[in-house]
Amino acid sequence: MALLRGTRLSGLGQRLGVVLAVGALGACSAAGEPDTAPTPQTDDTTSAAPATSAASPTSASPSAEAEPDPQTPTDLTTGLTSPWGITERDGVLVMTERDNGTIISIDGESKTELATVDDVDTSSSEGGLLGVEISPAADALFVYYTAGSDNRVAKYPYSDGEITGDPEVILDQIPAGNTHNGGQLRFGPDGYLYVSTGDGGDTSNAQDTESLGGKILRITADGDPAPDNPFDNEVYSYGHRNVQGLAFDDDGRLFASEFGQDTYDELNLITAGGNYGWPEVEGDGDDDGDYIDPLVTWSTDEASPSGLAYSHGSLWMAGLGGQRLWEIPTDGEEVEDPTAHFTDEYGRLRAVLATEDGILLGTSNTDGRGDPRSGDDRLMEVEL
Repeated sequence: MALLRGTRLSGLGQRLGVVLAVGALGACSAAGEPDTAPTPQTDDTTSAAPATSAASPTSASPSAEAEPDPQTPTDLTTGLTSPWGITERDGVLVMTERDNGTIISIDGESKTELATVDDVDTSSSEGGLLGVEISPAADALFVYYTAGSDNRVAKYPYSDGEITGDPEVILDQIPAGNTHNGGQLRFGPDGYLYVSTGDGGDTSNAQDTESLGGKILRITADGDPAPDNPFDNEVYSYGHRNVQGLAFDDDGRLFASEFGQDTYDELNLITAGGNYGWPEVEGDGDDDGDYIDPLVTWSTDEASPSGLAYSHGSLWMAGLGGQRLWEIPTDGEEVEDPTAHFTDEYGRLRAVLATEDGILLGTSNTDGRGDPRSGDDRLMEVEL
């Protein structure tokens, strides 16, 4: 179960819609997700449920599913190839396919190839073409991808749902590895692009504020560091292992979902200059307050979290190894007990997107660690 830490938050509004990525069932490789369910720590704070961060952690209610609020997902598109990233702007839905380097747009059952990233390297188990984002002005499209020696962010000219020119690499030298490549892209309400990275398999990167690995980065649309970043470079927060989900609530707070190693996966509230502890701690930090505690922790077999979105007063987190969608309500004051939806029903959940038109969308993701079903990979609609 996940563990709650009762963190106080301020008022949250409502957005509409979510996109979840579901991959197929099956065992996971030890490099990124456990082959077997790990044995969690047995201290009192890990006894059974998700956790929110505050001075005195409390156990949440058990993670057995209540009657789900989301309605049964319905297929929008099937036959996708390892979808990873997803975004929407002005009614145009764009996805990435990790293992073939293809950027596609989706309109119902219709799929259109927008571009293929030429120098993408798909030889590693977790690398390839990952995150995608469209600029607020809808005049540029950004992708995060593995290029062999490093991970990169590239920018394409974009207009009316079409890529109109060649890409420009605006950020490189992000550590890459067989695992822990991060990969999420999201524009914040401040107009800057937030980039999640992993430690690339080298844990020392996470605590080194000169390294771009194990971080959340904050850059301009041209790839320069945002001018008020805390370390005078691209780094916004550090001490991360492998962040794959980023989401902003209606008050502009940034949340991140993070893969743990053997014991805890995390949901974090991100602050500028914050140190989230990896590799010194996994889950809660020490009593000295050197590290920021997560809002919620899960055992790794319940989550292995990827995409994250905010909608209808809750955060929605996709679980790969956990094969479920976690709903984490926020009532304007606290993060409340998480609830699991669709456990083991659709396989591995990869991406979640809150859409502007009030529609919840989902993708099913076969990525080499699952058991594909007929029609996988798939994009699904889920109504709340």
